[in-house]
Amino acid sequence: MTAVQTDLTVTTDPAEVGLDAARLQRLDHRLDRYVDEGRLPGYLVTVARHGRLVHVGTGGLRDVEAGRPVTTDTRWRIYSMTKPVTSVAAMSLYEEGVFELTDPISRWLPEFAETRVWTAGPAQQPVTAPLMEPIRVWHLLTHTSGLTYGFHHAHPVDGAYRLRGHEWGTPPGADSAEVVRQFAELPLLFQPGTEWNYGVSTDVLGRLVEVIAGIPLDEVFAERVFGPLGMTQTSFGLRPEDDPDSLAQLYGPGVTPMPAPFAQAALRKPTFLAGGAGLVSTAGDYLRFVEMLRAGGVTPSGERVLGPRTVAHMVRNHLPGGLDLESAGRPLYAETPLRGVGFGLGFSMVLDPVRYGGVASVGTYGWGGAASTEFYVDPVEDLTVSFYTQLLPSSTLPVRNHLRPLVQQALL
Repeated sequence: MTAVQTDLTVTTDPAEVGLDAARLQRLDHRLDRYVDEGRLPGYLVTVARHGRLVHVGTGGLRDVEAGRPVTTDTRWRIYSMTKPVTSVAAMSLYEEGVFELTDPISRWLPEFAETRVWTAGPAQQPVTAPLMEPIRVWHLLTHTSGLTYGFHHAHPVDGAYRLRGHEWGTPPGADSAEVVRQFAELPLLFQPGTEWNYGVSTDVLGRLVEVIAGIPLDEVFAERVFGPLGMTQTSFGLRPEDDPDSLAQLYGPGVTPMPAPFAQAALRKPTFLAGGAGLVSTAGDYLRFVEMLRAGGVTPSGERVLGPRTVAHMVRNHLPGGLDLESAGRPLYAETPLRGVGFGLGFSMVLDPVRYGGVASVGTYGWGGAASTEFYVDPVEDLTVSFYTQLLPSSTLPVRNHLRPLVQQALL
């Protein structure tokens, strides 16, 4: 197995792995247009095939006000691209037999034994019913738990989250145990296992991993993911030794600087280690993680993070009845198109490219982050693509819609 160049040095001619270099430039040209139009601050995009890095595109600025360009060592807030890392860490524990996917999470998080389900009423006075079945580990991994996000602004339960201080952050000073305890006190959106809804499921999963492993989540990551993969530039917020100027600035629509609470949150390690959104990383570091997935759970040095059959199980569709997100999901804040897309244990995947609405291989899986970052693995073409910028929210521009067709059209 050839090891991808995770220092982002391209040493392979794209033609050697069946890609047209000139056609790959169309990807950069499209992204450069967004930068030139003042709609995207800056970007970095990688393309690798058969474990060989063939394209690294950069453009624009990581800090518009200071005039600092995007570089290969720029650090990015990856937000929900933290979720696959948490899912992999959880499944590494699963491979040791310490839990089953069908286990109720109340076995380790007893506060969820009495969680109830919303049936009617406003956020301030919801009418609730008891659980028909417990929240299980599988429900957290698949976002079928009934948990939600406060920033959806689409349901009374979302409002209940906001009333408790859970919208784009958590109550000041609350650690992982306290935050998850508060989640357990709020009603679920639906009975576990019946629907899909994007929410704090992976944050709860991160706390579950902490309790099972007996160490904080950052130490679990270091032991089970970052250490084996050599991911030395990925952490919960910047570390004291990190250069603050290496972190790309965060922008809203029109490349407007985000308010200080957003921009400064990643400058230090947070009190709440959020398994769903807490990491900053470099493109080279995260490429190590993505390539491990493509290779079936093994690192370039041959060390196993996960077994290949575990990875294969994670990237199958686990939605109720084998439905897609359009049929089983609530279209509130999905970070992928809903039609023709399924969801597994921490990843979405393309089930039907025609219904999906774009050129893509069946089984292509990945996920994205709130600041418009994304990665995907195409198992048919043995291809990985990752994209980084800092534009919040991810719905601001249809950048992700361009990635797959612009890469696929370069395949010879």
